[in-house]
Amino acid sequence: MNKEVASVSRILLVDDNLHGLTARKLILSEQGFDVNVALSGEQAWEMFSHSPYDIVVTDFRMSGMDGVELITRIRASDSPASTILLSGFAACLGMTERSTGADHIVCKGAREVQDLLRAVKRLNAHAPRKKGPRSQVASRPVALAASAARE
Repeated sequence: MNKEVASVSRILLVDDNLHGLTARKLILSEQGFDVNVALSGEQAWEMFSHSPYDIVVTDFRMSGMDGVELITRIRASDSPASTILLSGFAACLGMTERSTGADHIVCKGAREVQDLLRAVKRLNAHAPRKKGPRSQVASRPVALAASAARE
């Protein structure tokens, strides 16, 4: 267990790809975080609604409820939870923290593990976020672009 974790954050990890979910859970658990997993946005929202989490790490592109919709619901719930959005499309879709409502965006790829750990540790080290939306989430241009990409 890593000694850098000052207080153990409860993390909800969301991804519809079981292999990616399992790998990320192992990495975060090895760093001393308490990690629960969900295989869909809907399952994550159900879990989040019944149990407090400090950090939610969600994939962007999932069938059904995508990561941006999940983050929007979390923000609307007045929860102090921090959010991290994972995407392989962040750069090409021009996703930003402001347009998605996420506290951090982590791009999938070669630097994903170190960027994810850095973001989680940074959020864990800071005080809980203020209740309410951090910013005005854009009117879902990212989700519309993703829907177009799926077709």
